[in-house]
Amino acid sequence: MGFIPSSVEKLIDAFARFPGIGKKTAQRMAFHILKKNSEEAVHLAQAVMDVKTNILSCSICGGITEDDPCNICSDSKRREDLLCIIEEPSDIYPFEKTNSYRGKYHVLGGVLSPLDGIGPDDLTIDKLLDRVNTDMEVILATNASVEGEATALYISKLLKEIGVKSTRLARGLPVGGSLEYIDEATLIRAIEGRVAL
Repeated sequence: MGFIPSSVEKLIDAFARFPGIGKKTAQRMAFHILKKNSEEAVHLAQAVMDVKTNILSCSICGGITEDDPCNICSDSKRREDLLCIIEEPSDIYPFEKTNSYRGKYHVLGGVLSPLDGIGPDDLTIDKLLDRVNTDMEVILATNASVEGEATALYISKLLKEIGVKSTRLARGLPVGGSLEYIDEATLIRAIEGRVAL
C-alpha cells in the first residue's frame, strides 16, 4: 500500500488470514492495537504464545486441553453411554454452552472429502471404533454439508455393522427464524422431522 508502514501491513496481513476476517476488519484490528499501550500488546502476544505452548490434544477425545485427559473425559459425572461425534475441537463449545449435554465427545479431525484427498484413514474413525460398545448411543453431529452428511452416513454404517446405536442431530427451523428466510433444504428437513405436540 506504500503509505502504510511495512510492520503495520504485516500485522494486517496476519489478521486477514484468520477465518471470517476480511481486509477491512484486519485493518481495524491492526489500528486498534496501534492505539493501545505496549503492555496490552505484550499481553495479547503472550496470550497467543501461551495457547501455542500450553494447549494439546486430549488423548481420549481429541479435544483441546491443558491437562491430558481433558476435563470432560476425566469427569466421572459425564455419561459413558453417550458419545457425540464432531468434526473439530471447536465444535465441543456450542454443546457445552447449552449445559444440557452430559455425555462425552469424539473429535474426527475433519470430514471425508475425496476431492481433497481426505479418506477414512485421515480421520480418527479407527480410534472411534475402539471407543464404542453396544451399550452406547453415538450421536453424529457433523455439519450439514455434503462432506459432513457423507461422513455421518459412512460412520453410521460402520457402527450398525458392530451393533452400536447411532443417531443424527435433528435439523430444522431455528428458534426465532422466519419462514421467508429459510432455505429449501432446511424447510424440507423441518417438515420431515416434525414431531407431535
